[in-house]
Amino acid sequence: MYSKKRFALIIGVVVLVSYLVFFLTGLAYGLAQENRSSVDKWEADGIVLAEDSNLNVNMSMFARETIEDIEAGDKASLGITSNVVTLEGQENDDDQKVNVTFFGIDEDSFIYPSLVEGENFNDSYEVIADISLKEEEAFEVGDELKLAGVDTTVTITGFTEDAKFNVSPVLYTNHETYQSIRASGFGEREDEIISAIVVRSEGDSLEGIDLNGEDLELYSVSEFISNLPGYNAQVLTFGLMIGFLVLIAAMVIGIFIYVLTLQKSSMLGVMKAQGISTSYISKSVVGQTFLLTVFGVGTGLALTLITGMLLPAAVPYQNNVLFLAGITTLLIVCALIGAFFSVRAVVKIDPLEAIG
Repeated sequence: MYSKKRFALIIGVVVLVSYLVFFLTGLAYGLAQENRSSVDKWEADGIVLAEDSNLNVNMSMFARETIEDIEAGDKASLGITSNVVTLEGQENDDDQKVNVTFFGIDEDSFIYPSLVEGENFNDSYEVIADISLKEEEAFEVGDELKLAGVDTTVTITGFTEDAKFNVSPVLYTNHETYQSIRASGFGEREDEIISAIVVRSEGDSLEGIDLNGEDLELYSVSEFISNLPGYNAQVLTFGLMIGFLVLIAAMVIGIFIYVLTLQKSSMLGVMKAQGISTSYISKSVVGQTFLLTVFGVGTGLALTLITGMLLPAAVPYQNNVLFLAGITTLLIVCALIGAFFSVRAVVKIDPLEAIG
């Protein structure tokens, strides 16, 4: 209470650093989710791709009838292709063009999305879209979307949540529509082509899934996600950045407390001469550090939550309770570890030298 400005400065630094760490964590998590949210919705155990696709779903193509030879607890055929859509009548407006990913699925499969608005698709050239297209692009149920490179339009019948793949919004449709869109990029084929088969096992592992000698490869969903283009590089980059920020924050707090302790060495020497124990003084230093860090980190967390609510929908920001709790704990613990360097300085203070 005596050195209000000095301690306010320390708290301000902690607030700014923790705010930066929390905000970057939210951005990193949000970007990661935009790569994988549609895959997580499957709640599947594995995915079957063409053997020579090298875990690239865009290069995986095989006959849809192959699904009949796969033995699994549950299975669903999936066609994936990318395209660009615009609202019908606005094809010449570049600002209205949106990159999307089409998922061709069966209407009775377990990967069929749940709706938050509108109705399921019942006919060909109808789609269920990710809700981000409504929040960011102002698309509505009933809108007709023109596809690039093909004389085709699709109609939005409903919206679903958390349906993004490689950062692009997903449009779910039936296999007939998917085959028509895919043919524009790969040419016509007599048989129906799909990109993958999503499977659920009957047990706790993928061992019960049998491909029956087909030229296919079975991968776990986690392995598939980690090999999405750019996903691992993005996660590692943000992870290292956040880790170094936590370390720097702890060092900054520790240095501040250490300098304050040295500045008070004469006062601490007088306290020792009066008979106040070193352990009591050390505990007060650690206690001050704890209070400063908790208040600063708590304020930074509150600012982060408020910022998250005010950000526009186009910003890929999401909070994760476990990440926020973990980083809060880590910042406080690291700061306390830094405070123990100040405790060593307290222990070395000689009352006679400090006084005189």
